[in-house]
Amino acid sequence: MTGHRDPYPRMIEVTVPGTTLRGNPLGDPCSRRIPVYLPPSYGDNKRFPVIYLLAGFASTGQSFMNYSFGRQTVPEMANALITGGNMAECIIVMPDCMTRYGGSQYVNSVATGLYESYLVEEVISTIDSTLCTLAERKHRAVAGKSSGGFGALRLAMRHPERFAAAACHSGDMGFELCYKPNFPAAARVLEQYRGSIADFLLSYESALKKPQREFTLLDIIGMAAAYSPDASKEAPGNIRLPFNPHTCEPIENVWQEWLAFDPVEMIEREEYREALRSLNTLYLDCGTLDEYNLQFGHRIFSAKATTYAINHHYEEFMDSHSNTSYRYAVSLPLLSASIAD
Repeated sequence: MTGHRDPYPRMIEVTVPGTTLRGNPLGDPCSRRIPVYLPPSYGDNKRFPVIYLLAGFASTGQSFMNYSFGRQTVPEMANALITGGNMAECIIVMPDCMTRYGGSQYVNSVATGLYESYLVEEVISTIDSTLCTLAERKHRAVAGKSSGGFGALRLAMRHPERFAAAACHSGDMGFELCYKPNFPAAARVLEQYRGSIADFLLSYESALKKPQREFTLLDIIGMAAAYSPDASKEAPGNIRLPFNPHTCEPIENVWQEWLAFDPVEMIEREEYREALRSLNTLYLDCGTLDEYNLQFGHRIFSAKATTYAINHHYEEFMDSHSNTSYRYAVSLPLLSASIAD
């Protein structure tokens, strides 16, 4: 193994034209530059498996390279694991699926754009045609945390022809527990803007320091754009909220649309169970102190996966939802081993 010769992460940027995103309702950029980690022996006439690493809500591929004192970036972590002999060499791609609403949830939506198609079709094909990849399903994995974990798990369920392994860190699931408790806080913020999503977004976007207490509403808007878009409305605000903003009572038909995206509901469909059974590796974890109650959704999902004879590994760790990127030190070695030659 030649990995010892390069102690620093080797990073490049790959431009994805974004033809899939042209004409998106929010006018977000189509062409995007995405960061890519290359393993130490890249360039030695070899081809490598690929892990697609999905960022959480309000983050994007560039976020994985954010410096923080005393903590490794994800590329630094991967490089240390590989050079230390604890992880198989692989390429790590960090896509940009950001939208004006803070994220896409990696789904196709008439409110934001075709981000699911963009990722599984255009990003993957661009990477395979640009870099020295092992361009087969058995050499490809997807992973992420929070909304990225949700995206990774959902994409693995919907596109088994693309991915052979998946890791979901604190991914959105158990929507009754993780989203509904935030409806009242979002309604209170929206009331300050006389119920106008457009006015809220204008204020939030123009603020030099984003009001922390208003992030809950942005989060709910982002989820509604993914799960209950409204093509009859002009952007911004081309969504349907799953609750009455005045009384905070649930709107049942809209809420049912949200639940169709919930992994604990999706696993009830045999086609998705078969997709999960086809994976070489399915890894999930969550903090026991998660502020969004995701540990409970993960326990439900894991119990159902066990009932349905879906091979997986689920762990809990003593921490909250934020600043847990160190958990990639567990999943990345597992994924890279399962998609290596």
